[in-house]
Amino acid sequence: MSYRLSCTKRRMLVRQIASVALCLILCMLELAVLANAQRQNSRTETPHLTPLPPMDDLNPVPRIGLNDPSSPWTSLNNQPTFLSRGAANPILLTDGTVLIQDTGSLDWWRLTPDSSGSYVNGAWTQIASLPAGYSPLYHSSAVLPDGRLIIEGGEYNFFVPTWTDLGAIYDPLANTWTPVNPPPFFGTCCGFDHPTIGDAQSVILFDGTYMQANCCTTDEALLDATTLTWTPTGSGKFDINDEEGWTLLPNKQVLTVDAYVFDYNPTGTNSEIYVPAAGKWHSAGSTLVQLWDSAANCGGENNATQEVGPAVLRPDGTVFATGANTCGGGASGATAIYNSNTGTWTAGPYFPPNLNIADGPASLEINGNVLMVASPGYGNRPVTILEWDGTNLNTVPGPPRASRDGSYVCNFLVLPTGQILFTDFSRDVEIFTSTGTYNPSWAPRIQSFPTTVSPAGSYTISGHLFNGMSQGAAYGDDVQAATNYPLVRITNVATGDVFYSRTHDHSSMAVAFNGLVSTHFDVPANQELGPSQLVVVANGIPSQPVSINVQ
Repeated sequence: MSYRLSCTKRRMLVRQIASVALCLILCMLELAVLANAQRQNSRTETPHLTPLPPMDDLNPVPRIGLNDPSSPWTSLNNQPTFLSRGAANPILLTDGTVLIQDTGSLDWWRLTPDSSGSYVNGAWTQIASLPAGYSPLYHSSAVLPDGRLIIEGGEYNFFVPTWTDLGAIYDPLANTWTPVNPPPFFGTCCGFDHPTIGDAQSVILFDGTYMQANCCTTDEALLDATTLTWTPTGSGKFDINDEEGWTLLPNKQVLTVDAYVFDYNPTGTNSEIYVPAAGKWHSAGSTLVQLWDSAANCGGENNATQEVGPAVLRPDGTVFATGANTCGGGASGATAIYNSNTGTWTAGPYFPPNLNIADGPASLEINGNVLMVASPGYGNRPVTILEWDGTNLNTVPGPPRASRDGSYVCNFLVLPTGQILFTDFSRDVEIFTSTGTYNPSWAPRIQSFPTTVSPAGSYTISGHLFNGMSQGAAYGDDVQAATNYPLVRITNVATGDVFYSRTHDHSSMAVAFNGLVSTHFDVPANQELGPSQLVVVANGIPSQPVSINVQ
């Protein structure tokens, strides 16, 4: 039998083979395009996920060899050893107490200073638990002008990545949490079938209105704190809110540095201003140096965390903005300085080699310097504490657990004592004491006050600079711990005992505002009787005392 094919059959076979080969090539091209589209959609729909805090060691480091009296760090004498997963970001209430969540649980605890006003010797008590089903990590938080605490969203809920839109308000008088419905117009992201808030930023505007971002869209909303209803705002935003932080300016506007999430540009340097009167964003110009982590020199978009460091307003009207650069190999984060008086940027110094702040805290000290936590790469160990004095970046001794921490687990809070409280998701809470002191021109000034008060009575006090020169501490989209509201501290002359009166319903929340501001204060029922000294404290800086009588 012959297996030779005729010319016609050979031509037909060749055409069939060519057709199959062409089909295979087209299918391969289609699959490649589809895979690339899936990669793009994955990048577009899923923001960078902040890691969970490590659990390798939650306990305080033994203080042997660390009790150098020259150290700026002091450990609490009563550490929160009862916490199951460690202390999350701290929040200061208007009665002078500090609230801290047991990370990833429904439980919250209150730190109350002792009778001398010391937080180092403070005592812990448990407060009401969050509503069932809501235990956020990396979320928005703010103390409302009426004295209640609001928390919104969360990148995780019970350690599960959800970019949740849940929220709740804590009433310290009733010791209760009330769920808050999310803005109904917020969009979705990340492949979820629900609207998102996630690890979004928030701010209390100058008029006391709470403004909330959606992490993964350009949506923002204003909250009516009485009806718990939302109004949309913030048109004209260049990019989505993810990874960005908000800094309240003396002109009552809000500054942000763009992170180019979903709008990747390897060399982008845009910043934006939110104008409350118009409810709109507009460009604040180029930061001149890149502050967000584009990984332009180490893999580009596929390796970019798109993180931005914190930005802190200083008493001279400049904002010290810090940058992220996780490329390593000696690369470091940049800094830039925004002059709120002129609306212009200048380049600041770079961090030391391999250091940056890709998620991490910074805080204004009472001496006007900015304290910050930097680390190698994306939150790698160990952390380095740096301080900006307006001219130079200086290294500062670190806390006991510095070798065990990355920047992203660290948080700052400005205390009424002028010290800075530090947490790192462990059971070790530290307090930082700055060198030097404040310029008297930054201190609140009391103008009108009651000369006689009674325990459990409610009164009004007014004056200037009641909201301080800055929001105080900053982090970005994962954490907010602003303290730009007045506290009232009454010290009994005979005993020296310190009492905080709960303040509420401040007439303004504008920073560096020299106009007249009033607030109400409720004298505690256990306030000691007799001649006393009263001061108003804003961001750790007290006014000159006035004499009152408690009867």
